[in-house]
Amino acid sequence: MTGRRRPAPAAPPPGGLLDWRDSSHWSREEKPCRYCGQPTNLRDSKWSPAHKVCAEQALAQQAAEAADAYHQNGHLHA
Repeated sequence: MTGRRRPAPAAPPPGGLLDWRDSSHWSREEKPCRYCGQPTNLRDSKWSPAHKVCAEQALAQQAAEAADAYHQNGHLHA
């Protein structure tokens, strides 16, 4: 071991896990959120309409499901 340490992970942005302060997450056109169906001007990293809160809830659910699968099977499924 060389004694090098990895940099500490960046703290989440204020208000949650995702940082959508950049204007690339904004559209002038409202479209239904891919998760809840309510109108939103926000876009995720793949430019799909999504509220930030909805996207964070979906990520949390995916992480919980992956953790459950890992604990049940001893490994993650691809």
